Amino acid sequence: MLKFIRGKGHQPSAERLKLQKELFAFTKTTQHGFPHRPSALAWDPELKIMAIGTRNGTVKIYGRPGVEFYGQHENDCSVTQLFSLPNQGRFISLCDDNSLHLWEVNVRDGKSVLEEVKSCSLEGRLKKISTCFLQSSAEHLLIGTEGGNIYLLNVNSFKMTDTIIYQDVVMQNVPDDYRVNPGAVEAIAEHPTNPNKILIGYNRGLLVLWDNESLNADHTYVGTQQLESVCWHRKGDHFMSSHNDGSYITWTVDDPSKPKEGPITPYGPFPCKAINKLLYRTAKGGDFIIFGGGMPRANLGDRHTVTVQQGDNKHVVFDFTSRVVDFFTISDADEEYELDDPHSLVVLVEEEMVVLDLHDENFPPYRAPYLCSLHSSAITCAQHFSNIPNALWSKLVAVGEEQGKEPCSSREWPITGGLVNNDEPKAHDLLLTGHEDGTVRFWDASGVSLKALYKLSTSLLFTGEDLNEQSPIDDSEEWPPFRKVGFFDPFSDDPRLAVRKVTLCVASETLVVAGTAGQVLVMKLSTEESQTEVESTVTNIVSDRDGFVWKGHERLVLKQGAIKFAPGFRTDVVMQFHPPAAITALALHSEWGLVAAGTAHGFSFFDYVQNKTVASKCTLNPNDLTGAGGDAAMSRRKSFKKSLRESFRRLRRGRSRRMDKSPSRGDSRETGGKSPIETRSASSPVEHRSVDGTETAIDTKPIERQIEARSADDTLGSMVRCLYFAKTQIVSVAHCTATVWAGTNSGAIYVYIVILPAADKRKSTAVTTRLAKEIQLKHRAPVVAIAVVNSACHFLTDSPEVQNNRTKQPETGGCHRVVICSEEQFKVFTLPSLKPYGKFKLTAHEGARVRKIGFLEYQSRSDANYVEHCITCLTNQGDIGIFSIPDLRRQLICRCIKKEDITGISSLVYTCKGEGFYLHSSSEFQRFSLSASHVSCLKCSLELPASSRSGGMILENHDSIPKIDVENEVIEENDDLGNGKDEEESNTDANASSGDITVDSVKDHLSTLNEETHVRITEHTEEKVEVKREETIMTIETTILASEVSVSEGGQTSCFC
Repeated sequence: MLKFIRGKGHQPSAERLKLQKELFAFTKTTQHGFPHRPSALAWDPELKIMAIGTRNGTVKIYGRPGVEFYGQHENDCSVTQLFSLPNQGRFISLCDDNSLHLWEVNVRDGKSVLEEVKSCSLEGRLKKISTCFLQSSAEHLLIGTEGGNIYLLNVNSFKMTDTIIYQDVVMQNVPDDYRVNPGAVEAIAEHPTNPNKILIGYNRGLLVLWDNESLNADHTYVGTQQLESVCWHRKGDHFMSSHNDGSYITWTVDDPSKPKEGPITPYGPFPCKAINKLLYRTAKGGDFIIFGGGMPRANLGDRHTVTVQQGDNKHVVFDFTSRVVDFFTISDADEEYELDDPHSLVVLVEEEMVVLDLHDENFPPYRAPYLCSLHSSAITCAQHFSNIPNALWSKLVAVGEEQGKEPCSSREWPITGGLVNNDEPKAHDLLLTGHEDGTVRFWDASGVSLKALYKLSTSLLFTGEDLNEQSPIDDSEEWPPFRKVGFFDPFSDDPRLAVRKVTLCVASETLVVAGTAGQVLVMKLSTEESQTEVESTVTNIVSDRDGFVWKGHERLVLKQGAIKFAPGFRTDVVMQFHPPAAITALALHSEWGLVAAGTAHGFSFFDYVQNKTVASKCTLNPNDLTGAGGDAAMSRRKSFKKSLRESFRRLRRGRSRRMDKSPSRGDSRETGGKSPIETRSASSPVEHRSVDGTETAIDTKPIERQIEARSADDTLGSMVRCLYFAKTQIVSVAHCTATVWAGTNSGAIYVYIVILPAADKRKSTAVTTRLAKEIQLKHRAPVVAIAVVNSACHFLTDSPEVQNNRTKQPETGGCHRVVICSEEQFKVFTLPSLKPYGKFKLTAHEGARVRKIGFLEYQSRSDANYVEHCITCLTNQGDIGIFSIPDLRRQLICRCIKKEDITGISSLVYTCKGEGFYLHSSSEFQRFSLSASHVSCLKCSLELPASSRSGGMILENHDSIPKIDVENEVIEENDDLGNGKDEEESNTDANASSGDITVDSVKDHLSTLNEETHVRITEHTEEKVEVKREETIMTIETTILASEVSVSEGGQTSCFC
């Protein structure tokens, strides 16, 4: 009972609660990379902004670098088309559930946000929307359907009008062959000089020029092939149509009897794929014909292409590595100018976006300042580095510009809409990503946009059948004239090249890259081209295991002789492990000239100054010499039968305890002295309310779980999980000693003392090590991270950081403590005695396991001189917790990632200032902040003309509609969780907060929904303002009887002849 009182009695003071709010706050800020699974594209030529829609219902708007807006459809439906309302900051999205949504960029609380303000659905027989077209006046959206009718949506009211263009009326002057079933409406295009005339294209190839004033068909054009798209000439005297047989036709408006030119099949005469979209643009140097597809089916049907023809001389087929979604041209010409004169072509493909310079005769691509293809090769690891020195930054920028100079356009980025209100970053930050093809990419992560700086390739160091350079093929005579564009390349020459770990010392400009085949590369930055021979050292870490047999892949073969290096990072030394298993842990100390690396079989310390191995340790259990490698899944038990048996025992034990009304003293001891009622209350799950008002439990977590010790021969217990260099008090309190720490999967920690020679004898005298201490955790949980803190609870910093004035010298006096984080517990030991100081049992109390640990610095937003150093922990449930040091009190817990998102959890990387990145999808990083003072959020806006939204729908001054997002929910912020100093201390569960949404209001109002009108109601707890948004569902039934059509809409009937 005393322990219970001691654990529960102390509550944080009001001053501490206030300080917590000054230090910690969880915010999802911005996204970096390329939208996942894009499906639609739109361009506003007036505001110079672009919108991209995706298959998961996301709408993103991009302008100049730093101008980005995000929106999300509530039902996560796929966006099939997007339309921009020029100069209004509005977009209309068409989704695959036959619904239309109006989006606006509005200012809310001083910030510009993208909001969905109205929606409309078209329901009924044969009312599936096949295509849409926005009038040039932006008053109506013409909606073509599978049934052949065209409906008009009033954009201002976002309701259907009574005007309907019926298919049977349009068909009155059409040849008899097409009156029966011309097919769905495939394309709609407005006449460029007469807005009252529209060109309607039907699926079977029929085109009709319809006069909206006289309600009559002026001309009818009959094509013999299925129609794909239409495009007007700027003057309106002729137009073009593309078809599914790979041909296009040019028609004269006043002569519908025969085409002016065509059908032309550019890549015939053999059967070709459809030309999905075609653009005709006039220019001074010759008119452009731009189309997608049209390749021969037999041998080139798998190519993803966009063809650009200018006049009779220029013809280029741009070959992409993923499917073309859509494309458009950008022009600075106004309506009065007689030519289109496009200067850029924007092509959106499934995995990247490419912008081509049409004013350059070679049509080179622009260097994209955002929307970079992060996953050009699959991302295998990532690391963030803050406060990069100006000298290193200048060198990286210089070598990056030299690397990307040749194929790129020298003109400025053409998408220039919006205003950026963010301040210039005060420091330079780097994000490094390792990839499956052996490349390491450097990204500028200083601001809100992620910009590519430099790419390093490690494949040029090795040789093999798959790695030999192929001579370039002369394709000057090739037809079609292909040209590869884009950076997305999902194929890897050799899976052994994949980068597993990367670390950088920004003070000494030393980079270490570790790969899948046990290769560790030590590199130095050089701004000049060089040609040197690379030294290699093979380290056998299983030399003392005579019976070991390696059954995995062979190690990579290093090239012999001198290797030519371009300006950038040059490899000086290569260390290769035997057996060549994947590197699982990596550490660098550039002042000592040492690299530590670990695999599933052990670890080794390498002196890259003298190019030799200092020490090695095999961590394999002597009874396990199978050599399975490091790619097998971790197993908690050796026996499946034993696991089932223990599970049934726990079920029976739990059932018997529930039936027992008077618990024994043993049971009381297990529950920390509580009665059964108290135990159930303490272990009750955090409750949330769903949208329909029902209560759901996130996870039922007992207050104390039995954690069984893993057996010593557990599978892959030998895997090295972390390595750490520190100069600390391992021998005595009187002086600090250079040490290196290694933690394994079986809960073993090895502490080595590093004996360094004098600086003047560093290259001649060998570095030696000796094992100083060996720690074995009782529960044998994998050791995830190790850190040493001084008496002021500050993490020890590498000397190169201090010598270059990048950080303050930590205090070396007083007692040091070591923090050891396993998958199940956090433990603090005093040094050098290794006496336990405190612990926090995460798995036993909450059922979660540690996945990522960061030792971060949190600065107060009101006092820049006040800083706290804390443990930041991501669990397998997707929660992030912040714990103080050394008492291990929890300061914040928040729901960051969905627990089903395995990729997101495994890819998370922290920054030292309290931010983080994780892969929101395979192609984009989600950025978030845990610090109240360091938040990299978007501050951008659109400059709209005063009369741009003068229509009937001017948005009221309501707040933006918040969405119930479990991912972004703060579960607990300020409750006390005990100091963790005693093993048996209890820790309270997190109390959930509903964030900014009161779900009771949602439950009350959802019961009032009817079939015709849906009202969504949410309440913002800070401002207590209710927001209502109407969603109109129009039900239209059409009956066709000869030339008389009866329309039932809202009880009214109209007849047209």
